[in-house]
Amino acid sequence: MTVAKTTVLVLDAAEPAEPADFYAALLDAETRQGDDPDFLEIVGDAGVRLAIRRDRSYAPPSRPRPETSQQAHLRILMERGEMDAAERELIGLGARPLDTRDNGGPRDTRIHSDPAGHSFTPAVRM
Repeated sequence: MTVAKTTVLVLDAAEPAEPADFYAALLDAETRQGDDPDFLEIVGDAGVRLAIRRDRSYAPPSRPRPETSQQAHLRILMERGEMDAAERELIGLGARPLDTRDNGGPRDTRIHSDPAGHSFTPAVRM
């Protein structure tokens, strides 16, 4: 018998409510709180599953990092031609631009951080 499984990416934050509300609004999802008050889950109809966990000693990731450094981050995909409108929406929701040069074309990616300092990349769907 196979046990049903799913995955969820968990981000740490000193105060989980603000980034949870940010991602719920951005991804047209809802925030759910279970029995653990330090763990909020963001769930959407389009298969979105993300969680924010309280870490009282959380320190935001540094940016910029050395060119050879990799760090886990979210990539939020959208259709070509929607990047500028999406970027306005992100900033209106509280995102902070980190590297927003318009790369144009099919590889247009722009780096932002959420209210807790996690980097994420809006990108054109390939």
